[in-house]
Amino acid sequence: MSHIQLTECPRDAMQGIKQFIPTQLKIDYLNALLQCNFDVLDFGSFVSTKAIPQLQDTAQVLSKLNFNERTKLLAIVANERGAQEACAHNEITFLGFPFSVSETFQLRNTNTTIDQSLHSVEAMQDLCTKHNKQLLVYLSMAFGNPYGDVWHQDIVTKWAETIANMGIQHIALADTIGCSTPQNITPLFSTIIPELPKVAIGAHLHSTASTINEKINATIQAGCTRIDTAIKGYGGCPMATDELTGNTATEVVLNYLQQHSLTTNVDTIAFNKALVASGTLFDTYH
Repeated sequence: MSHIQLTECPRDAMQGIKQFIPTQLKIDYLNALLQCNFDVLDFGSFVSTKAIPQLQDTAQVLSKLNFNERTKLLAIVANERGAQEACAHNEITFLGFPFSVSETFQLRNTNTTIDQSLHSVEAMQDLCTKHNKQLLVYLSMAFGNPYGDVWHQDIVTKWAETIANMGIQHIALADTIGCSTPQNITPLFSTIIPELPKVAIGAHLHSTASTINEKINATIQAGCTRIDTAIKGYGGCPMATDELTGNTATEVVLNYLQQHSLTTNVDTIAFNKALVASGTLFDTYH
């Protein structure tokens, strides 16, 4: 294992910002990221504008992006309606759906129970098959939850197996509140990856700056080669108890990978330009 696939997540970085980011500024930033050759770009979402007003212009943004053959586009959806909207766009490869192993969070996040969400996954998978898309299911709250809902590694593993048995070929273990540690990262990935060899298992981890390296090290050592990041760790965990907890910072991950002789497809020169552009955007809108 020497090559790591990276998904850059500007959607996650922007969605919680209350001040509306001008559409053209989003377009310019996303086009800068597309020049970097990330494997996947989590660029927007087709969800209720009441729930996430910041991303109400996703379709408009999409129409102005400079696509390339190297980077696949991913859009987040929360229900069948959103999936239908996303499927109407040929440029999108992945639809991402947050499926929580916490009943409380599933109700808060998508206003549905886990059982109802399971039916949604089935319907969205059918849509993706018909429209030549791929459904990526995020197992959110995969490392614990703040609500007192029962959590155990076996629960996460069971849901991963259930989702995989529905024909889903892409699953990401998501640390929604930043509570992942090497002690729970290692056994989860070490168990699920060999049990589901036909499924691409990814990591969407939230972290403070001081804990990124240890989390990424545990993830990679456990056999995971697909990692979600966001430049400078923007966005991440609105429910985290530590306000310094955010997305896994792309530049820190790239530095770690370089130090350990692990490769990516990322163009360093283009990435450094995008890093500067991120400061221009997020220093103004935050």
